[in-house]
Amino acid sequence: MIKTISVKTSQRNQLIDITSEIQSIVSESAVSDGTVELFVPHTTAAVTINENSDPDVETDINTFLEKLIPQNSEFRHAEGNSDSHLKSSLVGPGLRVFISNGRLLLGTWQGIYFCEFDGPRTRKLHIKVLID
Repeated sequence: MIKTISVKTSQRNQLIDITSEIQSIVSESAVSDGTVELFVPHTTAAVTINENSDPDVETDINTFLEKLIPQNSEFRHAEGNSDSHLKSSLVGPGLRVFISNGRLLLGTWQGIYFCEFDGPRTRKLHIKVLID
């Protein structure tokens, strides 16, 4: 079964730690060992795993992506969010995370982030928990 959650963003470029929400869905599923798949059905948002201990990591990722792909570059796509499409493609729309003993099998400092590149918006994230 696929569960869909809403993620409300408040900035144009933003990383939101959704680890606890995903863990809650895994716990509710009662799957002990398996995987959880995450998919973002938007072309200007993404999902990734990175350090969730130091909030400067979120800032550094957004700052670097903005330097790499500035919003005001000369793009042919005329909607004004071409940079958002490129950032989303670089980060990616999906993830798979292992589940062991009912817990996300993440490293000590790892967290799952929803990445907004064209906000603020209310976004969807599809989640499917699979049994091994």
